[in-house]
Amino acid sequence: MASGSNGTRTPARERLLQAANELFYGEGVQIVGIDRVIEHAGVAKASLYNTFGSKEGLVCAYLESRHERSRDRITRTLRRFRSPREQLLGVFDAQGEAFTDPAYNGCAFVRATAEAPENSSVRRAAEKYRAWILGLFTELADASGYAEPEELARQLRLLYDGAEQAARMDRDPSAATTARDAAAALLSAAPLRET
Repeated sequence: MASGSNGTRTPARERLLQAANELFYGEGVQIVGIDRVIEHAGVAKASLYNTFGSKEGLVCAYLESRHERSRDRITRTLRRFRSPREQLLGVFDAQGEAFTDPAYNGCAFVRATAEAPENSSVRRAAEKYRAWILGLFTELADASGYAEPEELARQLRLLYDGAEQAARMDRDPSAATTARDAAAALLSAAPLRET
């Protein structure tokens, strides 16, 4: 893990984030101690504290990197669709890509916040991701001409959340397809704005 593909040494920040992603996502934020992350990253303890300040800082950076990867995957998938309505359903296609990954272990944000204090920066990082998903659904619902885009977005996010839980708890990678089908029915029934 210490060297890059061209033989150069990977910066400590990247190694710590990679180790955090592997360990926190695979085993859980609370169960993995900071010493394991440091050892797995092959860095000095001072590197972690100089870069992230604390375990909580590292957890937040880990969640931000998960958010960025999810956003990139969804954005890349949505480019395949022409209309905002198709893109609304395409969000579930992007989600399905994550579910088919053999390393899929549920929603990183749900797992990280399960035992986090209410006002922690970890919760704020998770809330930022959830707000982004809701904002994306709202923006696409509005662009599709639905009469109540905010309400429709909340319903779609609920399907999105449910699919994540089913994929994890039931080991069902088809949960995104089921959620997509439910979303399509929801979109068909939702009233459009009057023009």
